Amino acid sequence: MIEKIIEFAKKYDMLQPDMTIIAGLSGGADSVCLTAVLNELSKTIGFTVEAVHVNHKLRGEESMRDQLFCTKFCDMLCIPLTVISCDVNEYALKNKLSTEEAARILRYNAFSEISKGKLIATAHNADDNLETVIHNLTRGTAVKGLSGIPPVRDNIIRPMLTVTRREIEAFLAERSLDYVVDSTNLSNDYTRNKIRHNVIPMLSEINSSVVKTSIGSISAIRLENDFINCEAEKAYKQCFNDNSFTGLRVYHKAVRHRCIAKLLSNNFLSYSYERLEQIDKLLFSDGKINISGDLYIVSRGNKLSLIKIDKKTDFKKKEIPLKIGKNMIFEHKFLLAEVIDAADNNKIININNMFANYYLDYDKIIGSAVIRERKNGDKIQLAGRNFTSSVKKLINEKISPEDKPFLHFIEDEKGTVFAEKLGISQRAAPDELTRRILRITIVENENG
Repeated sequence: MIEKIIEFAKKYDMLQPDMTIIAGLSGGADSVCLTAVLNELSKTIGFTVEAVHVNHKLRGEESMRDQLFCTKFCDMLCIPLTVISCDVNEYALKNKLSTEEAARILRYNAFSEISKGKLIATAHNADDNLETVIHNLTRGTAVKGLSGIPPVRDNIIRPMLTVTRREIEAFLAERSLDYVVDSTNLSNDYTRNKIRHNVIPMLSEINSSVVKTSIGSISAIRLENDFINCEAEKAYKQCFNDNSFTGLRVYHKAVRHRCIAKLLSNNFLSYSYERLEQIDKLLFSDGKINISGDLYIVSRGNKLSLIKIDKKTDFKKKEIPLKIGKNMIFEHKFLLAEVIDAADNNKIININNMFANYYLDYDKIIGSAVIRERKNGDKIQLAGRNFTSSVKKLINEKISPEDKPFLHFIEDEKGTVFAEKLGISQRAAPDELTRRILRITIVENENG
């Protein structure tokens, strides 16, 4: 078993001379084995071993029993021990967490406090790794979740990930090393315990070596996950600037997903596989998706951006006069109005047929025109139709919920002549007599 640990530690460069390694010691079989193994290896490799015990104060006298055991065990091995106490129940209640999650957070906080300039070694083993993968599957996961517990993360090392629980128990028996049993590990009140007591035994009925088999499978998945991560980092550096991606479309979908996930994570935004799929699909079209509050993912051309759009305050006026040129309607959105001379009738007819949503007969605009938001009771007779429609009905049929608050309209003295994403009115549509065309273009995220 020790040879297996040495080989795994070398692979990930975990154990080096002249370093200090702090073993996370609970008093259970796994952590006792870890501490004993590190103590043995320290003598040949030349690193220093310490230990830390976190008393979660969850089991009354039993918790004190574990602390006393760890103290005596470290005295026997002549290893310095640091004991840290924390109130898990109080922390869980205050932060609305499960006891299991609260204990994990406080434990790693304790590790962080005492490990500056040192490494922390935890006793996670092959059984724990398989349990983690199964747990991740139940909650929904991708390749990252299937790659299990990372062997190294920051200053935390896990040298026993390829060792099974049976091998650990055999090692302890061989060296006559005692350990304590946490009574909560015998209960099915915790998800991991249910997996350990029920799921793993059932899988073992199918394959008695399921834990050993999982070591190779998880390692292979971890290798592929590392490759995707490397490619995603390259793409991120190449395409990302100022909360925007440019040119991300050319990369593999798995890489695109990782880049999008990193953008969201860096902005403290949660996501699911379904959300990544939604944004990835948006990448190949124009539009926007509300992510959280006033944060939107906006796609325009070959650019995908995370921007803030405050629909309550960004559009300063309910109505603004339409001017030829750029008309700002949001911080990251403007309406461009251009007057184009129409030199021949055929060209005008073709324009009308191809771009009715964007082209109006400039001379059919009556009086002054304004840009405005939608009003209750709005109606429009769209070009090419012989009937008037409710704007509300058209929006419900054609516009996504995310885009509804951001639509704008152009109104002259006779009524609505342009409805964003819906079309132009029949009254203002170009025809064979048109001499000047008003071209309307909505531009989003010009600078974002």
